[in-house]
Amino acid sequence: PSTSSGTTAALTIPHAKKPKLHIFDRDLPLFGVTLRLHIVTYPDMSDSIKHECGVALIRLLKPLGHYQKEYGTPLWGLNSLQLLMQKQRNRGQDGAGVVTFKLDPEPGTRYISRRRSEKKNVALQEVFDGIHDHFKDVSQAQMHDGEWLKEHMPYTGEVLLGHLRYGTHGGNSIENVHPFLRQSNWISRNLAIAGNFNLTNVDELFENLLDLGQHPKEKSDTVSIMEKIGHFLDKEVQRLFDYYKHDGIENRTITHHIAEHLNVAQILRRAFKKIDGGYVMSGIIGHGDAFVVRDPNGIRPAFYYYDDEVVVVASERAPIMTAINVHITKVQELEPGHAIIIKKNGRVSIEKILEPRERLSCSFERIYFSRSNDRAIYTERKKLGELLTSTILETVNYDFAHTIFSYIPNTAESAFFGLMEGVTAKIIQQKTEQIIALGANPPTADINRILSLRPRFEKIVHKDDKQRTFITNDADRGSMVSHVYDISYGLVANDIDTVVVLDDSIVRGTTLRNSLIGILARLRPKKIIIVSSAPQIRYPDCYGIDMSRLGEFVAFRAAIELLHERGMSDLITETYHRCLAQNEQGSEPRNYVADLYEPFTPTEISAKIAQIVTPPNITCEVEIIYQTIENLHIAVPNHRGDWYFSGNFPTPGGIRVVNRAFVNYIEKNDKRAY
Repeated sequence: PSTSSGTTAALTIPHAKKPKLHIFDRDLPLFGVTLRLHIVTYPDMSDSIKHECGVALIRLLKPLGHYQKEYGTPLWGLNSLQLLMQKQRNRGQDGAGVVTFKLDPEPGTRYISRRRSEKKNVALQEVFDGIHDHFKDVSQAQMHDGEWLKEHMPYTGEVLLGHLRYGTHGGNSIENVHPFLRQSNWISRNLAIAGNFNLTNVDELFENLLDLGQHPKEKSDTVSIMEKIGHFLDKEVQRLFDYYKHDGIENRTITHHIAEHLNVAQILRRAFKKIDGGYVMSGIIGHGDAFVVRDPNGIRPAFYYYDDEVVVVASERAPIMTAINVHITKVQELEPGHAIIIKKNGRVSIEKILEPRERLSCSFERIYFSRSNDRAIYTERKKLGELLTSTILETVNYDFAHTIFSYIPNTAESAFFGLMEGVTAKIIQQKTEQIIALGANPPTADINRILSLRPRFEKIVHKDDKQRTFITNDADRGSMVSHVYDISYGLVANDIDTVVVLDDSIVRGTTLRNSLIGILARLRPKKIIIVSSAPQIRYPDCYGIDMSRLGEFVAFRAAIELLHERGMSDLITETYHRCLAQNEQGSEPRNYVADLYEPFTPTEISAKIAQIVTPPNITCEVEIIYQTIENLHIAVPNHRGDWYFSGNFPTPGGIRVVNRAFVNYIEKNDKRAY
């Protein structure tokens, strides 16, 4: 307390490294005394993975008045963009941004409008609240007049680009929020970009920019890629200007010729030639050309739809279907290495930018990232659950009567449905065999007994609200963390029932150790089985997921512990020197970290993980079951990118990243490996 005399009693609280806590102070006046409250906000303790970003591009192909006539508002494009972004909000909540470009603006008038927000969890709402504020004093007549709106109001352009940010690294300031702008008084040199991407060779790209004579203001993947595109855009604009100038065309008219003949595909081919990573990059050029380009392996997702009214591109299929109200068959996937290009005159083309390589679309998009209201994703997640059935039932010895199935809300729900379908099918098979074994004219009671057997599935685990409390010591902190989940009491027969809980992934294991297993143990089951619908995550992902440090992965920690236990520590040292030598020599990359897992089976790794995540005071048996990589590809046949599970990185940059990450781990360097 701080009294009127100014004396203060201070209490220093050590900060826990795991989990990360949001800590802040508040002063509370109370009966003449000011209490300084040291508040700790507990984050969502699920073992979640940060998402990839989301992009949304809309190009209106008709004048604004057309949308007033057809849909009742000239702002149909802006409203559709908001809905398109809202339906992709799962992809990013660290920031949001929108930029719009007006076609054929008069010189001296503003034709680019941009609004961004870095306010976590409310950024999207803040962006559109700010946009809508511009229209609060507009009359009803003016709100229905497309020509008037375009002439007098911002955010009424025909080309609209939105971005949802999930920051994988760096700060969360407004400077990090897309869309980015590269501005010029030459209309065709203006460039706005927004992307869902991570690059593995930023250092190389930075050096390339220096070789071109540029002096970048910072070293980042966003700036590098924007300046690469901008450089070749400038060159192409200058080439066309010189060409038409040589023909005697006056400067004012040349601008229109540049807009008409600018070769966007060629600019993209030059800009993306040396880029290594996973990306979907969208952009708008000042005069109105727009594009979205996808990496050659198809790591990042992109879908599009167009008709005679509108062109729409987004990171997911279902949001386009919802926002534009079109059938699933009308929404197409942008092929790897290709770009959709919309010229100012409205011509739409799909152009090959880079030679497509082996298709390795990110499988985590299907397991976790994308919303499951896409039919294909929903079916795949159910299949992931179904394929775990046999392994789980073998583990519980097909004891249906004493096994309770549940799941961790909410992303594992679809996989749980598939698991229960698989369990039900096995029960039906068992019932059939038992009834046949009864022979002719079996007693009705025996038949009823057999038919009464059903799978036991309950919602045992409940996700509680984020904890916010006042903390005085570490013991209290641990107690509060354990209450992030709650459970349904009275459903488990003590020391008899086995509880099987399905999650979509087990990455770090902190949630299991700090919260979930302890809470489940309060039910006093005979055994706890935690099941992951994803395989063991063993390697960092440099193409989008926020998983860049090897030491954070419980599967990696398990392998290291096993190596020490079995007297194989020399392999750790050897691997370090191999990775170090490769980083220094720049030789043809090879994933040396994979050697650390080679001595062990996946089952041995899982058993060690179970030991790591089980708190010392737990008396019941705990087992961890992971999906196999083979079954992953059966369930998700068309998205075979599995480098975080298998170590098979699709680009040289990815292999260098995993080796660099191991060097960082050994040297206790906490920085990212890319």
